Amino acid sequence: MLDSLLALGGLVLLRDSVEWEGRGLLKALIKKSALRGEQVHVLGCEVSEEEFREGFDSCVNSRLIYYDLFRDPLSWSKTGEAFPEGPLGVLRAICRRTDPGPATIALDSLSWLLLHLPCTAVCQTLHALNHQNSYPGDSSPVKQVHVLGLLHEELHGPGLVGALSSLTQTEVILGGLMGQASAHVLFRKPQQRPTYQTSWFSILPDFSLELQEGPPLGSQHHPDPHTSLVDPTTHLTFNLHLSKEEREAKDSLILPFQFSSEKQQVLLRPVPGQATSHIFYEPDAYDDLDQEDPDDDLDI
Repeated sequence: MLDSLLALGGLVLLRDSVEWEGRGLLKALIKKSALRGEQVHVLGCEVSEEEFREGFDSCVNSRLIYYDLFRDPLSWSKTGEAFPEGPLGVLRAICRRTDPGPATIALDSLSWLLLHLPCTAVCQTLHALNHQNSYPGDSSPVKQVHVLGLLHEELHGPGLVGALSSLTQTEVILGGLMGQASAHVLFRKPQQRPTYQTSWFSILPDFSLELQEGPPLGSQHHPDPHTSLVDPTTHLTFNLHLSKEEREAKDSLILPFQFSSEKQQVLLRPVPGQATSHIFYEPDAYDDLDQEDPDDDLDI
C-alpha cells in the first residue's frame, strides 16, 4: 500500500478526521521514503520536533530534516533560527537545497498553513512543488519529489478541499468501521481514468504498516447503547396520527360544500305551504340583450 501511494510522485493528500487521525499514516510514509534512501524534509507546524521524531529509529532520523515552525510560528524569537520568509519561504528554500535525486516533503499540516496563509498562495506553492521549473532561476536537477500533505478535513469547507483535490495525484480519505482503520485511495494518472482502491490497515508502534482484512460486508455500525435517542414528535402541539374514534368522527362528518341526497331533496322539492319568492326584472336602457353579439357594449 505504501509503495502504491508513493509511486506516482507529486502531491499525496491525506484527509483525516477527529475520529481517524492521519499523522500515523504520514509518519509511516515518511519512514518508507527514508528507508528507500530519500532525503525527507518535514515542515512541522503542529507538534514539536521531539514528539515528531519519537518512534523513528536512528536510520530514519538521520535522513529526516525538520523545519520547526511549532516553537515560534510568528518568528518572534529573533534567535537566528526563525524563518523570515515564513512557511512558504521555507518550502521554496527546500526546493533550492534539495540534492539531486528523489526527495520527500512532508507538511504537518496543510490545515495549519491554510488557517494562517491565503489559500491562493498555498495552492500556488503546492503547484510549484510539483513543477520545479516554476521558480525562475531554479535549476536544481530533482528527479522526483513527493509532497505529503496532512489535511484535517473537518476544519475546511468543501470549496477549499475541492481546490486542493484538483492539485493532487493521490488522495487518501481515512475512515474506518468497527475499530478498524481504512484508507480510500484515489489515483489520478496522466491521460488515464482515475482509479480507486480501499485498504484496511493498522499502524504499528514503529510506524510500519500492517494490512488487514476488512470487516464483514453485512456488518453495520451499531449505535452507542448509552446514547439516548430523541423522539422528534414528543413536544408537538398537534397529533400526527388519529385514534380509531377520531377517524370514525372524521369519516362521518359532512362538509358544507358536499350535497347529500337528503340535502338535494330539500333544495329541489320545496315543502308544501312554504312561502316562495319571485324575482322581477325590468331591463335598463344600457342592458345588452343581443345574444348574437354579447360583446357589443365593449365598443370594439
